[in-house]
This record gives sequence, C-alpha cells and structure tokens, in this order.
Amino acid sequence: MKRLIIHGDPGVRRDGVIEYDGEEKVLFQVTRNGDWHGPDEVQLWCVMGDEDELEDYEKRNFVPHWLDVETADADDITVKKRAGDLAV
Repeated sequence: MKRLIIHGDPGVRRDGVIEYDGEEKVLFQVTRNGDWHGPDEVQLWCVMGDEDELEDYEKRNFVPHWLDVETADADDITVKKRAGDLAV
C-alpha cells in the first residue's frame, strides 16, 4: 500500500483501478485538494494498493503516516476502471 499524489485530475475516484508505473493498482481512498486556495491545479491524494490489501485498508491495519509517498502527473496515469464502471 502506498500514498500517491496526482497533480491534476485524470478522472478517477475511490474504488477505481489505474495503471501506474506499469502495474494495476486499486484506489482505496481519494482526497481532492486545491479547489479553493491553490495550488494552480488540483491534487488528488490517494491511498493505492493491490486488491489483496483491501482488507488491511478496511480494518485500518496500517499507519497512514508511514506509507511510502509517490507523485505523478495526471498524464502519467492510465485509468483502467472508474468507480462503478464495468471497464474504460
């Protein structure tokens, strides 16, 4: 499980599936920041992981402050499945 900060909005929400750095990851949480007071573009602060990590996320079996943090531009993210969609 990792925290991913996306600069820009590729159009994903919680429970979406993305391809990032050559791997498919599930977004367990998405927090949208920057709509009101900056920065210039919105940032999505996400908690992402593999499907088998969902139970750990739901049971809060992790420490959010100790997650590794990575950043990416919205253009570097490929949306595989939007939340609620069958496929993209």
